[in-house]
This record gives sequence, structure tokens and C-alpha cells, in this order.
Amino acid sequence: MIDPKLLRTNPDLVRRSQEARGESVELVDQLVGADESRRSAIAAFENLRAEQKELGKQVARAQGEEKAAVLARTREVAVQVKAAQVTADAAGATFDDLMKALPNLVFEDVPRGGEDDLFVLETVGAPRDFAAEGFTPRDHLEIGELLGAIDMARGAKVSGSRFYFLTGIGARLEFALLNLAMSKALGWGFTPVIPPALVKPSAMEGTGFLGQAAQDVYHLPADDLYLVGTSEVALAAYHSEEILDAASLPRHYVGYSPCFRREAGSYGKDTRGIFRVHWFDKVEMFVCCDPAEAEAEHQLLLGFEKEFITSLEIPFQVLDVAGGDLGLSAARKYDCYGWLPTQDRYREITSTSNCTEFQARRLNIRMRDGDGVRSAATLNGTLCAMTRMIIMLLENHQQADGSVYVPAALRPYLDGMEYLRPLS
Repeated sequence: MIDPKLLRTNPDLVRRSQEARGESVELVDQLVGADESRRSAIAAFENLRAEQKELGKQVARAQGEEKAAVLARTREVAVQVKAAQVTADAAGATFDDLMKALPNLVFEDVPRGGEDDLFVLETVGAPRDFAAEGFTPRDHLEIGELLGAIDMARGAKVSGSRFYFLTGIGARLEFALLNLAMSKALGWGFTPVIPPALVKPSAMEGTGFLGQAAQDVYHLPADDLYLVGTSEVALAAYHSEEILDAASLPRHYVGYSPCFRREAGSYGKDTRGIFRVHWFDKVEMFVCCDPAEAEAEHQLLLGFEKEFITSLEIPFQVLDVAGGDLGLSAARKYDCYGWLPTQDRYREITSTSNCTEFQARRLNIRMRDGDGVRSAATLNGTLCAMTRMIIMLLENHQQADGSVYVPAALRPYLDGMEYLRPLS
């Protein structure tokens, strides 16, 4: 949630942000009107309450006919106070509902455009020339089946479409990636966390995942709990309703959890293999900091992602995500796209978002320093989404004989193996 003062002091800034997202500018006008109605209703209620209190004092002093008049007015005001309370509550609820629908303010220098507009900041590494090596690359599923690493058929049998089993070396590859990611994160000063994968509605709404992303969320109605699509949700809510000492900031957490996504709008997209699935495991970085440090922390998270991908020897690009493709909570997001040989293009493998004070306001995460108590800032960044990183490893490091080269960074976690070999 943005600072309500911005609606009164700089509504044009909010309008420009909505335009950058390709979303309703009229929402800003509705909010300005709702804010005026809310403040007017609150003022009317408070004035009547003040009169009610004063009448209470007059009743004790009044005598005879004067007392009867004061009592009559007291009864009138009591009715008016109740009505004003109802009006103020309704105006407040309308304002709150509209505020929850308003996304975070996009930074003014975020590129304009939508999902199909890719603004590449940097290209790291060069894709292999498989033709020069004399063979056509197999896709990750074919390689995974040769290695006995991926079983889609039994995943569908047990759980339905877009589910899978990682078996044998596939399971070991995930554990190796997990250990490498955690080892690096510990070296960077992160505190490891294994968070719950089920959260209350307040955590989901506070992080912005019951807005535009609600269709992708799994809900358990009997318990009124949600399966998280990312451990960002639980990590963000970890300090909800808390005031943190500024001296303890920034706080860096790295969580490992299963992630569940309905992929409601992806019918027919990436149906083969494990690129777009309903469940996967992920290592996620999360930061809670002073808002003044948020942009610097964002660059740090991006740097950590780049270091991790580079250690796996995967060619990739860094993108500045367009305003129209930002999630509800992000003021800016950087994506890293890895090279996918069999699709002859780069595909998303990590992202990192600066959510400024947006989530902290919704979750009531505050900080205290010499200037008093104010909202903190939150940021998040994917370190390793397991299925997509496994895809990148299998496709980019495959050999003509069906084996897969193991990057040096992963070997300590795979008993020193230099190649993954087909089963037969």
C-alpha cells in the first residue's frame, strides 16, 4: 500500500505510475474522492463526539428546564453519533478497498511497455554452437529421461498434468543446487529459513498475492489457508506487526520451500516437461531494510543472482522489466533469462523485485530510528527455482552421447562427478 499522503500531495505521480503499468488512471481519482469523503466523515464524527462529551458535562451542571433541554439534545446527538460512525466506517472501508487495488508506484525510469517488451541490460556468456559440434540438442525432458532424472508420466498418474517426479540423479541434482545456493547465501550473510508453505489470508493479501495474482493461488477453504507460490509470502509476513530496531537492519533471509501455482492463464503454454508446472521447489532471498537502502539492496540481490547463474556456466541476459509487466507490489523488477538451446531463445529463470514500503505498510512492518517509527522496505529475489535451473543445466551442458557436463561449482555436492551419464 502506498503512503495515502501522496494521493493528496502528488496525485499526478500516482497517475503516471498507473499509466506506466497500463492500468486504470480513474482509480486514482476514485481514491482521491474516497479519501476526501473518509476524512470528511471522520471529522463529522469527531465533532459530534466532542459535542456529546460536552453535553455530558452540561447535564451534571444543568437544572430544571435547562437540564431537560440538554438531555433532549444529548439523545439527539447520540443518534447522530451512531449514524456518523456508520458513515465514517463505510467511507473508511471504501477507501481501504480501493487502496488495496492500487499497485505500488513504479519508478519513473522503469521502461514503458508490457510482457512482450524486453529491455536487455546485459548479456553474460555466449550460447553454444551445437551445429559446429556436430549434433542437434535434445530438449530437457528427453535428456532427463535418458538420465532417469525426470518422470512426467508417473507425475501425471499420481497428481495430474504439470506434475512430475525427480528421480535418481534428478533428485540429487536438486539437492546439489540447494546446497550450492545455501552455501553461497550463507557466505553473503543471509540467515537460512525453512518457512511454512501454508499461510493465512493476511500474509497473502499483505504481500499482494490476492490482487491481480489471485487466480494463480491455491486456497484451502476448510482451513482458510493458502498454499504459497513463493516463500516470499511467509518471509515477508515473518516480521508483520513488528517494529524493528534500525540498527538491526538490513535483515537478509534465504528461504527454501515448495511453491504452488495454478498457472491459470497458461493453458497450452510450455506443456512439455518441467518448465511451467503446478509445484516446484525454490530458494528465495528476502530483505527487510531502511527504505533509503532499498535501491542499493536491489542491486546486491541482482548481483547475487548473476553470480549464482554464472557459477553454473549458463549464458543469460539481465532484463529491466517493463512497467506493464510488474506485479502488484514491485516498483522495479529485474529478471535473468537463461539461454534455452532447443527453443533458440532466452527464458526467465530468476527475478528480483524492489517492493519499497508497499508490502511493509500492508503487513505493518516498521522500523525505529532516531527520527521515530516509520515503515520499512522489503525486497525479494529468486536464487534458484529448481525446475528451471535443472532445465538450463541439462540443455546447455548436454553432450552428443546423452551425458551432461557438471559445472565445477556443483561437483562438490555430487561426489565430484564431472558428467551425468545415461542409464544405458
